[in-house]
Amino acid sequence: QVQLVQSGGGSVQTGGSLRLSCTAPGLTSDYCAVNWYRQAAGKQREWVALISGDGSAVYTDSVKGRFTISRDKSKDTVYLQMNSLKPEDTAMYSCSAHGNWCSADKSSGQGTQVTVSS
Repeated sequence: QVQLVQSGGGSVQTGGSLRLSCTAPGLTSDYCAVNWYRQAAGKQREWVALISGDGSAVYTDSVKGRFTISRDKSKDTVYLQMNSLKPEDTAMYSCSAHGNWCSADKSSGQGTQVTVSS
């Protein structure tokens, strides 16, 4: 396993935007799928978005049209662009990778807090 390094996050008001980053050597390989999860205080962890090795993306319904997952192969970085943020998006966000031939398989980031105030 490798450590996925996260950055971004912070506090914004409703309607604001934030971008999260997740990086590690080999993370944007075609063999790696990367997920973003979030966990709000007192709640279960929730899957947010996935970018597959072929670059295709899927989202949980609550963030469709507001969040965008993307990757920059030149930087080995996966991003989660979050727009039109709502208080219910407040959570600890983390990234994780998986893939049989992915060098970052079963690795996760350290988590980053996103707080949206009304």
